Amino acid sequence: MPNTKSAIRRVNKTQKQTFKNKLRKSKYKSVVKKMQDYIDSGKLSEAKKFLPKFHSQLMKVAKTGVINKKTASRKISRLTKKIVSIKKKI
Repeated sequence: MPNTKSAIRRVNKTQKQTFKNKLRKSKYKSVVKKMQDYIDSGKLSEAKKFLPKFHSQLMKVAKTGVINKKTASRKISRLTKKIVSIKKKI
């Protein structure tokens, strides 16, 4: 339990940051899952339309530090490669 005024403020700030980070991480996971579903189901046109939003969302999450920037880049790269490989198969 915080004893000083500054410690109380710090606890409140940490709680707010934790809440925001959970929201961001949830958004990140849902965007990755949505893109993966498009790829798995073979919906190439939806995946292509969703790609800019996917890229933007991952970079926003990486910028805030919820995930590492290299992790975001790796996910973007791998899923984009999957889209291209589906296109080549068709």
